[in-house]
Amino acid sequence: MRQVFRHPKFQTGLAKLVGLYLVLALRTVRWTFVGEEHLAGLPTRSAVIFSAWHEDLPMMPALWARLQRMPGGNQRRIALLISKSRDGRMIAEIMRRFGALTTAGSSSNGGRAALRSLLDTLQRGDHIGITPDGPRGPRRQANAGVAQLAALSGAPVLPCAAHMAFGWTLGSWDRMQLPMPFGQGVIVCGSPIFVAREGWREAADAVASALTDAADRALALTHAHKGSVTV
Repeated sequence: MRQVFRHPKFQTGLAKLVGLYLVLALRTVRWTFVGEEHLAGLPTRSAVIFSAWHEDLPMMPALWARLQRMPGGNQRRIALLISKSRDGRMIAEIMRRFGALTTAGSSSNGGRAALRSLLDTLQRGDHIGITPDGPRGPRRQANAGVAQLAALSGAPVLPCAAHMAFGWTLGSWDRMQLPMPFGQGVIVCGSPIFVAREGWREAADAVASALTDAADRALALTHAHKGSVTV
């Protein structure tokens, strides 16, 4: 059975099923957006580094969809930094269903090629999405990759979080939450963080703190402890 689960065709089929489920779930959720003024206040032609903890990744396409409905938003794409692992390849397949581009690597050890690709993406005006505690944790501990990318590119980091009032929480290292169709959810966007060229070391802690603050606020607004089901 283990060989079956690891087979590329099985992984591709599973990714398609999960992708279809997320499309249905995310479209039927009643979303509340907090901090939307931070999205609206971004410079029209400037690219942004969207950052969220790995646990929130399944719900981030709802934020991208919101962004595309803003003036000029449909002219932008978002590229995700995805690990080269088997799980990463499956996540990439799922996220492409939402129109996301993908770059193989990680924000800590993806190599110069991944960093160069991300910088090129920002320079052409497209956005970047990074989960700084991915791909394998520790949970809610940000590596320095996001701050380094912001320092080199000049693009601001927008700390984001999402939580469902009712959802499934996986027993994975990141405690990832999956949305339930027709549920209620909250997406929080914090203030953009600009990183000085030589200040990325200090900024890494600031990014982690902002992400945790956003996650705590989303949790408080949804009272998720009353409606989360662990699987």
